[in-house]
Amino acid sequence: MRIKSLALLRQEAAESGEQTLKRSLGAFNLVAIGIGVIIGAGLFSLTGIAAANHAGPAVTLSFVVAAVGCAFSALCYAEFAAMVPVAGSAYTYAYATLGELFAWIIGWDLVLEYSVGAATVAISWSQYLNRFLGTFGLHLPPQLMLSPFETATGADGSVVSGLVNLPAVLIVVVITSIIVRGTSGSALFNAIVVVLKVLVVLVFIAIGWNYIDPANYQPYIPANTGTFGEYGWSGVLRGAGVVFFVFIGFDIVATMAQEARNPQRDMPIGIIGSLVVCTILFVVFGYVMTGMANYTEFKDSAAPVAIAIDKTPYPWLGQLIIGAILIGYTSVILVDLLGQSRVFFSMSRDGLLPSAFSQVHPRFRTPWKSNVLLCVFIGLFAGFVPIRVVGEMTSIGTLLAFVMVCLGVLILRKKQPDAPRAFRTPWVPVVPILGIITCAVMMFSLPGDTWLRLIIWLAIGLVIYYTYGRKRSKLTATAP
Repeated sequence: MRIKSLALLRQEAAESGEQTLKRSLGAFNLVAIGIGVIIGAGLFSLTGIAAANHAGPAVTLSFVVAAVGCAFSALCYAEFAAMVPVAGSAYTYAYATLGELFAWIIGWDLVLEYSVGAATVAISWSQYLNRFLGTFGLHLPPQLMLSPFETATGADGSVVSGLVNLPAVLIVVVITSIIVRGTSGSALFNAIVVVLKVLVVLVFIAIGWNYIDPANYQPYIPANTGTFGEYGWSGVLRGAGVVFFVFIGFDIVATMAQEARNPQRDMPIGIIGSLVVCTILFVVFGYVMTGMANYTEFKDSAAPVAIAIDKTPYPWLGQLIIGAILIGYTSVILVDLLGQSRVFFSMSRDGLLPSAFSQVHPRFRTPWKSNVLLCVFIGLFAGFVPIRVVGEMTSIGTLLAFVMVCLGVLILRKKQPDAPRAFRTPWVPVVPILGIITCAVMMFSLPGDTWLRLIIWLAIGLVIYYTYGRKRSKLTATAP
């Protein structure tokens, strides 16, 4: 339960040298990083899954519920990010408030969150790639587009089992090579594709609005089937738990604090700004998409936008948007991988993971060994696990981290009320408590098998902590 002091964290934030991360990000870069990852798989893929399986057209309400929970958590993240501008996000905040064991749990949870988040996007990227090539009469073998747990039915009725989602694996490898070469170059690449993705969303909304069929909104909240989470208001809540995945962008912004030029000012702007912009876009986007096609048509599809576009007489629009989505998806994978490697970097510097993960490349000043390891790990997820499984795993991991951050603000306000805070969460303790309640409700609305996977993952993490990290922790070495 030992705690890492704020003084020590600030000392780490002020360090410089070859083995420290380069401060090269401004407020615009941070907002772009947030938007870059928020507008991604959740919007272009999980929106359709949440509508088809849980909320129906009321998926727009699911976005609102998820956004409210995010708003409470974002305010808490902003206080911590400005107060403790160190890489690691929720892991670092837990270390300063709840103690080393809880910090490890959150750090290990973030490994799950970002890793399967990147895998989810890579899988969806693969499906959109197949559709894009299909417009030119090209088709990749289904065995190389699906995981071993998925099947595809051919035009002749034959059923083919997948072997590996090869395009998903390859895109992870390509993005890793970009990240290793430096944060500033990655930020520029991300900013370019963010502009493209926002334009894609606006074009889809503008054109799709003219092809909305009001009949597709009836009923707006489909009657519950008798099973919790299958339509009705419980379906709206479960849909919120599923699409909550899309809002992890501001969470990842917090992991970049040690690379911000002026973190006290820029971190709150990056976190809150990206959330506000994306929430507005999500609600309107979900409304248009479920108006263009009936929600039942999106069932088991990771490319619902393509289905909606088929309702228009503009085939070129489908090619343009799907092509832009493919480019835009790369920024989501990029930011997920950036965030994950920075969590590894912090955990390694604290002695909880091997020192290799905090070794910085002498030229690029990036934690390149972490990047390579994550490339292998995430590539395996992307190649061999279905999208529904990885999407729900990401949501529950994100929600757990948000609960811990909200709890951390309450604890630190109580223990150190006079500590300097460049940004203060308003209406404490109301906002953190509401954040905890909202996130907890969405966590409990997720399926039981998702909880089981989380418990197994955390159990593996605890074994690693007690056999390696606990004995090698730098706080242990400095303890009297």
